[in-house]
Parts: sequence; C-alpha cells; structure tokens
Amino acid sequence: MKYFIAIIKPFKLDDVRNALTEIGVEGLTASEVRGFGRQRGQTEIYRGAEYSVSFVPKLKIEIAVTDDMEDAVHEALLQSACTGQIGDGKIFVLDLYSATRIRTGETENNAL
Repeated sequence: MKYFIAIIKPFKLDDVRNALTEIGVEGLTASEVRGFGRQRGQTEIYRGAEYSVSFVPKLKIEIAVTDDMEDAVHEALLQSACTGQIGDGKIFVLDLYSATRIRTGETENNAL
C-alpha cells in the first residue's frame, strides 16, 4: 500500500478531487495548512503598505491506496494540481505498512 501526501494550492482542491474520483480513489483527507518553500513566503501590499507573509496558506491532501494505483494517483495529482506557477506544491509517496478499518476490523487493502 502507498500513502500520498500532497501539498497544493487551496483553489485546486475541486480539480484534484475530481481527478482522483475519476481514477477510482474512494476517499481522501484534506487539511488547511500553512507553510513556505523556496519562495520563503510572499510580499503583500495592504492599504499602500508592503508587508511580508512568512507562511502561505495551502491544503494538505492525504490518500491511502493499493500499490497498483500508485502511478495513476501520482499522475492525477500532478496534472490536476499544476498551475505552472511558483508554489504549486509537492507530492510525497510513502510505503504504508498497515491499515485497519475500525468499524469492521478489515485490514490491509480491504480497509482502504
């Protein structure tokens, strides 16, 4: 099993969700997060004064899938979250050791 963590721009959530649903992903978790990457935040102008925002609002998407879906999920995330601009985000893929559905006790792929 694989565990995806994707950091994306907030307005791309609907595109990402639609792309993942189309390839058969049955669930995901989305959390509002703040952070910075190479751009080190951004400079904003408010009422004529310039100030620095050191943490940029993002969304963190978490998805657990079977091994055979890894390439499709990776490609769907990459295509649907991309704007071509700085700050598009990152995709991390980790091996998922175990999964259990609490309600039924199902484990591994059946729990996903």
